[in-house]
Amino acid sequence: MEQNNGILKVRDLVVKFRVRRRELTAIRSVSLDLYEGETLAIVGESGSGKTVLTKTFTGMLDTNGRIAGGTIEFEGRNLVEVKTDKEWEKIRGVKIATVFQDPMTSLNPLKRIGIQITEVIEKHQKLPPDEAKRIALSLMDKVGIKDVDKRFYDYPFQYSGGMRQRIVIAIALACKPRILICDEPTTALDVTIQAQILDLIRSLQKDYGFTTIYITHDLGVVANVADRVAVMYSGQIVEYGSVREIFYDPRHPYTWALISSLPTLARKGEPLYAIPGTPPTLFNEIKGDAFAPRNRYALGIDFEEEPPFFKVSESHYAKTWLLDPRAPFADPPQAVKIMRKKGNIYAESAAEAGK
Repeated sequence: MEQNNGILKVRDLVVKFRVRRRELTAIRSVSLDLYEGETLAIVGESGSGKTVLTKTFTGMLDTNGRIAGGTIEFEGRNLVEVKTDKEWEKIRGVKIATVFQDPMTSLNPLKRIGIQITEVIEKHQKLPPDEAKRIALSLMDKVGIKDVDKRFYDYPFQYSGGMRQRIVIAIALACKPRILICDEPTTALDVTIQAQILDLIRSLQKDYGFTTIYITHDLGVVANVADRVAVMYSGQIVEYGSVREIFYDPRHPYTWALISSLPTLARKGEPLYAIPGTPPTLFNEIKGDAFAPRNRYALGIDFEEEPPFFKVSESHYAKTWLLDPRAPFADPPQAVKIMRKKGNIYAESAAEAGK
């Protein structure tokens, strides 16, 4: 659905990698809209293409990768046409910043924390050292670091994992980007610290007004932070919609499988659900629906022809032949029925409260 407040528009993006003299297609004709001020979650199994997709927004593909087709429109420019590091420096970190899952890969272990923040501010905002330090101390305080005057001079090893992630967030926000990409930002942290980091990013988004992209395989994170969700499988987006639509009215069998995998929906005494099989190799051209070999709801056409996106609502689309009017009825798994029932109860309660 087109909106007037679009900040980034991806159309028919194809990304290929050269691996051991063979070509792998990691992103297969992906189209996506990102809207001003929203939080979009991109969810899927490891290897589905989530990180590769967002790396194209900052020119950070590995040297053996290339964009083979499509466009990425941002601020009136096609980012696919940006080729040099000098050009990317005006975008990467300045307009579009990234918070990675392991802060130690983002921080220099030999430099004091404060210096690492001030360097970014001095370089991109062209400010003198004293002013850069003042802003750095303010950012450290903003992300919840105590005793900032003292901790400014500490090294990364003197910080806990959660504190290091807070510093990486401070560095990402140092140039006031329009888009913040959070690539599994809580994976290496314990549950309590995870919640704190998610709350911190939500709070900072309200204060700074940036747009957020979350990359995650954790549906619990998605439920807590997202406005919209894009479900990825084998280099394609197979379903997208609002967070309520994806959780309470999912339509793609792969989304059904992800929801069935939620531990909170498991029945006592029964084994946790696991999606059978493995994703297809992306070295070969995929015929039909990539999920078909793992999909117990697969139709004959799924093995022959790639499905188009079918419209469920103005904001909800799914790429599955099950939505074709000619398709037989598919009874969704029990976990999806439970979620739909929860969604109906929630909607009835909200309607009652609104009377």
